[in-house]
Amino acid sequence: MRPLLLKGHTRPLTFIKYNVDGDILISCAKDHRPTLWYADTGERIGTYKGHNGATWSCDITRDSKRLVTASADSTVKLWNLTTGECIFTFKFDIPCRSVSFSLGEEYLLLTTDAFMGTPPAVRILKHSRDIEEQQHEEVLCISDAHPGRITRAMWGPLNKTFVTSCEDGMVRKFDAASGKLLNEVKVHEKSIQMMDLDSEGNTIITASLDKKSVLLDFETFDILKTYQTDRPLNTAAISPLKDHIALGGGQDAASVTTTAGQAGKFEVVFYHKIFQEMFGTVRGHFGPLNFVAFSPNGKSFTTGGEDGYVRIHHLDSEYFDLDL
Repeated sequence: MRPLLLKGHTRPLTFIKYNVDGDILISCAKDHRPTLWYADTGERIGTYKGHNGATWSCDITRDSKRLVTASADSTVKLWNLTTGECIFTFKFDIPCRSVSFSLGEEYLLLTTDAFMGTPPAVRILKHSRDIEEQQHEEVLCISDAHPGRITRAMWGPLNKTFVTSCEDGMVRKFDAASGKLLNEVKVHEKSIQMMDLDSEGNTIITASLDKKSVLLDFETFDILKTYQTDRPLNTAAISPLKDHIALGGGQDAASVTTTAGQAGKFEVVFYHKIFQEMFGTVRGHFGPLNFVAFSPNGKSFTTGGEDGYVRIHHLDSEYFDLDL
């Protein structure tokens, strides 16, 4: 399995997002410029120029015509995905971190960081298909529920709820209409670095600095499985095709000097979702792994690291022949 090695960023990667069809992907990094790639060949299509800070996350509409990005420069930008034109900017006074479109794309779910006495918050913004009608309209703001940085926020089924992960190791569920806290559970002793949903939205996967990943039932918040590893985790993803989990992380970036790849534990680690057993690793990055994402068909996955590289791995026949 020979990966496609993509060098389009000068700083560490922060986020990777496939479109619904899986033919293109966006990579975000700390170098201010989200980049568009062909997922099959790894060819760079272009970059989106306009941010003045690290871009922490992004999302793509179902028709792949519009892109939204959230940045540390205190803005959320809407882009024409094909032309690269910035078509609208939501301006804040605080860094923006996680952003995603709702089902039907009428709303944006956004998290903002604590800054200069302003607490961390989850916000719902109105999104208009007609860009002429787009305004900075905030439907909901919850700023009293999280004691630390909100690392990710994601919509639940039919936009009725949303879930958040936080530095305090808690996962919380809110009513999207009223903002009421519906459920919360302490799943980690240290910060949750990343959270993701499976393709059906039934389960939540978390990745934490306490070296564990946890699988939660979305409805009940019951802990279904715990995956114990030997490294701090930054990212986790659930395969849409097989009962497999991909985890990644490694030695903290601040303490990486001339560490060998094996010593720093910078591989992608594969676990069986049900049996909780590790069955494989994929090496390549020479720094901590910051993000892993499966393609929508589950036949490939992409990683982004502290080394500034994006690596697209097309899974080979040996993987699909595994009786796991």
